[in-house]
Amino acid sequence: MKKELREQLKRQLKADRQVVIAAFKEDGKPEKLLRSLRQSVDAVLTTAWHAAGLPENTALIGVGGYGRGELFPYSDVDLLILLEQSPDAATTEKLEELVQLLWDLGLEIGHSIRTVDECLTESAADITVQTSLLEARIICGDEQLFQQLEARYAAAMDPRAFFHAKLLEMRQRHAKYEDTAFSLEPNCKESPGGLRDLQVILWLVKASGLANSWRTLATSGLITQTEAKQLMEKERAFKDIRVRLHLHAGRREDRLVFDVQTAIAESLGLTATGSGVHMRRASEYLMQRYYWAAKTVTQLNTILLQNIEERLFPKSGEAVRINERFNDVNGLIDIADDDTFEKNPSAMLEIFLLMTERPSLKGMTARATRALWHERFQIDAAFRADPVNRSLFLRIMQAPVGIIHALRRMNDLSILGRYLPNFRKIVGQMQHDLFHVYTVDQHILMVVRNMRRFTMAEHAHEYPFCSQLMANSPQPWVLYLAALFHDIAKGRGGDHSKLGMADAEQFCREHGMSDEDTKLVIFLVENHLTMSQVAQKQDLSDPDVIQAFAKLVGDERHLTSLYLLTVADIRGTSPKVWNAWKAKLLEDLYKITLRVLGGEPHSADNELRNRQQEALATLRLYGLAPDAHEAFWKQLDVAYFLRHDASDIAWQTRALYERFNSEQPVVKCRLAPIGEGLQIAVYIKDQPDLFARICSYFDRKNFSILDAKIHTTRHGYALDTFLVTEQNFAKNYRDIISLIEHELCALLTTPEALPAPSKGRLSRLSRTFPIQPTVDLRPDERGQYYLLSVAANDRTGLLYSIANVLTKYKINLHTAKVMTLGERVEDVFLIDGAALSNARNQIQLETDLLDAIKV
Repeated sequence: MKKELREQLKRQLKADRQVVIAAFKEDGKPEKLLRSLRQSVDAVLTTAWHAAGLPENTALIGVGGYGRGELFPYSDVDLLILLEQSPDAATTEKLEELVQLLWDLGLEIGHSIRTVDECLTESAADITVQTSLLEARIICGDEQLFQQLEARYAAAMDPRAFFHAKLLEMRQRHAKYEDTAFSLEPNCKESPGGLRDLQVILWLVKASGLANSWRTLATSGLITQTEAKQLMEKERAFKDIRVRLHLHAGRREDRLVFDVQTAIAESLGLTATGSGVHMRRASEYLMQRYYWAAKTVTQLNTILLQNIEERLFPKSGEAVRINERFNDVNGLIDIADDDTFEKNPSAMLEIFLLMTERPSLKGMTARATRALWHERFQIDAAFRADPVNRSLFLRIMQAPVGIIHALRRMNDLSILGRYLPNFRKIVGQMQHDLFHVYTVDQHILMVVRNMRRFTMAEHAHEYPFCSQLMANSPQPWVLYLAALFHDIAKGRGGDHSKLGMADAEQFCREHGMSDEDTKLVIFLVENHLTMSQVAQKQDLSDPDVIQAFAKLVGDERHLTSLYLLTVADIRGTSPKVWNAWKAKLLEDLYKITLRVLGGEPHSADNELRNRQQEALATLRLYGLAPDAHEAFWKQLDVAYFLRHDASDIAWQTRALYERFNSEQPVVKCRLAPIGEGLQIAVYIKDQPDLFARICSYFDRKNFSILDAKIHTTRHGYALDTFLVTEQNFAKNYRDIISLIEHELCALLTTPEALPAPSKGRLSRLSRTFPIQPTVDLRPDERGQYYLLSVAANDRTGLLYSIANVLTKYKINLHTAKVMTLGERVEDVFLIDGAALSNARNQIQLETDLLDAIKV
């Protein structure tokens, strides 16, 4: 009989599920699916309960989300088996059989077996249990026993303690998700602004006896009917996404990871638009909708939490008048009248200015926030053209403190996007370039934040050089404006730097900025990518490169401003993109260019003399004889000295001055002076496949190569220097250094055939958004060498794959510039070789390289 019952209930569950999911795919109504799945499980549980033959004074209770009356396709079924008293042996056996049956049916059961007293004890000790009981619902069994639980639970509830506990729990959860709703792979249930935040509000008002639904919340006066409607719409949207995530994954899945975003978007009827570099994916439209919804939820939650707190913890503090429009109420800014913004729209900017001028104001009251939220639609073309409003906005940007808080609040409340319509277009816009981990609007605000931190003494230890430069900047706010506009034209098609220039110029002209400041902002927006590209892709030892860059920037103010914006911009893309090597390249370019702008000629002779003198000073500190370096240096040409820092020259000279004619390879390794990774120097008689052989070793060790300098001495020795990184260097660097010196030396002493390059494992992000690899080969400006540019998804062994192809064509490598942008690499090589004199060979080389780097 039990077996027959189990099979019958299994068939029933499966048939019901198929019908419900088919109906959802037809009508797309998530609430109907959640309700229907719950009803199906209710019916099966009721049949199983009665078949178990449990005593009359027991009840089966749904708790948590299932108790709320919702069941997502692969969510747990949370159950409480309520007993009048502790079970005897016979009842225990029946309970075990019941639970086993439910598991056999394929239900994901989360169950507890408790008496009423035990429920109350557990509830008092564990906020999770207390919350789950808040949504308890009887499925079958003794209703009086359930009513007894409800009555005693309600009597024991302390709304104030519950409020504090849930608020703390929410803050901890938000911290786990980096306190942002704008993660590129959000959890639609747990991330800030997601379903859980909506549930917290309903739990709080239910525990407080204020309401039990969005509709009753509106009638209680805690929110308006319009706000309640908005929250219901957002809740429905999140439920819809979560249902589709479960169905797509075939399991419980609440994360909108890159792998599934396109599929979810297409299931919602969203499609890609445009083509090529101007294409907008269906997933981008989905995520922009998601972020707008999450932003609305976050904002309305702030209002609701303040209102609930005021009901539970009424404060008696008197309003302190700020001016005729605003008051200070217990450290929060409040409007003097409900229609303050309606009567005086300019007050919508004034409120943010006042918060920068009065650091004692920690936020806005719920009344002010709500009024601002509802009146934001008054910000139109006429509002933006009003000289008073233009002056207020500039004063916010010029404020000595609180600018970032003001801009973030303005963005959260959609004030910033209304005042700058083109900023509104990039709110919630994703960037699938494999190195930005924030949406465009959040990236922009992060860059402004980074610029602000350069002005703050408490952050001077982070980037001392930037803080020093910013301290001498006469008008830092002009740089904040450039940061605000630098990516504002993303996603419009075309070059966003050029399009952003027009936006920036219009803003500056309309806001009455001087010609000098206007030109600086336009210059910075147009060239915000230039300094990074020059530093990371071009040869900084080449006087022509420096002269061209110096001509572009023109003067010290433009150079300094561009340097500060470049550092803030790279740091604002992703925590993984910025590193000490990029910092050094940019700082080197800044200092060399500054000397040129100051009138010092940047000639090879000057640079050679400076570096040699500095290297000799260091060698004297090592205790070397004054002429110890001479024989070795005679074998080095000017290019070597120009491509190496004085500290590198001194280090390599110390290691090689007595061994520069050695028949055995010399491998020296040290912690990189820049503070990140290891610097490895290899000295050996030159051989055709040397670079590839060294890269093969790094490939096997999973080292990432940040930089490579390839040099051949006058007497035929290779002197190659590499900067490599790996996660464990910092912990065990002494052992690793010894191991590298020993193993690499042994490898070069007993050369074997080059191993086949591994394809390497792509990251999940790279697999989802593969880059179309590109290879570009062209002569340099002097026609002496060729520049080889390669762009591809980053992976272990990529550089070795490239080196292997170059070896096959007997290509000589002089320098390698390795630029890693998150999951994307853009490498530039300076090469020559007999094979490059033939156009057909060049085409074949490019073809083979594409084949080697493709995904």
